[in-house]
Amino acid sequence: MNFQTIEYYFREVFLSMIRKRWMTFASIGTVTVSLFVLGVFLILLMNMTKMASSLESQVQISAYLVDGLTPENRAEVEKMMKDLSSVTKIEYVTKEQALKTLEARLGDQKKILDALGDSNPLPNYFLVTVKSAQDVKRTAAAISDLYGVEEVKYGQDVANNLFDLTHFVRVFGLILMAILALATVFIISNTIRLTVFARRKEIAIMKYVGATDSFIRWPFVLEGILLGFIGGSISAIILRSFYSAMTQKVYATLAFLPLIEQYPFINYLTLTLIIAGMLVGTLGSTVSLKKFLEV
Repeated sequence: MNFQTIEYYFREVFLSMIRKRWMTFASIGTVTVSLFVLGVFLILLMNMTKMASSLESQVQISAYLVDGLTPENRAEVEKMMKDLSSVTKIEYVTKEQALKTLEARLGDQKKILDALGDSNPLPNYFLVTVKSAQDVKRTAAAISDLYGVEEVKYGQDVANNLFDLTHFVRVFGLILMAILALATVFIISNTIRLTVFARRKEIAIMKYVGATDSFIRWPFVLEGILLGFIGGSISAIILRSFYSAMTQKVYATLAFLPLIEQYPFINYLTLTLIIAGMLVGTLGSTVSLKKFLEV
């Protein structure tokens, strides 16, 4: 492919986009909106997955002890828990420490504890950390069977609920992305089809005089790629600003949430959106050309 041929291809692309500028704007706008929505769903999905994984890794088992347990019995319970292969750390929390923690959590509402007087109804308990989230349920069941353990609780349900929500967002996002991708391909293919239809006689003549399908096809394919590239680039620019503003807002109000660091994540997402736009543009132009090249 020589320089003159390449120059011809790009001249045809730009002239075509200028001649049907409104369809060009519509195609770019569709690609931009579709890929922006795709990017938002990817951001939500990946951050929710990170949050769920973070919560799951922090799941601990609270083993509440019966009242009146002797120090010797407590030490024996602790030893039996340490013997469990899945346990990595054990912390003993007295009822006095538990009450102070509760007061700190209540904040301005801690006055409601004044009704207790000098009594402390909270139990002593062990805070148990396990190797992985998969070990929590089995370890909790083993600890609950130990002598001196009255009740066992753990926050696995929180992580499970978050994973269920992540699964829903993933499925819904995939369906929505498929619909948006089809709509984008449809718009771009119609844009290219208008150009092909307007030049159908010229294409037929080019075929009869020996022009190859690839020579005829390339300007239209390049147009689709360019439409997808422009739309993908615009959506990526908007999404970068969106994610930057979102992370700043979250860190200012909910600093404890484990969001994905802006860089290099947003760079990878930008590249993904641009490539996705170009692929959709290529597909749209290819679909529109099949009929008119069958001469």
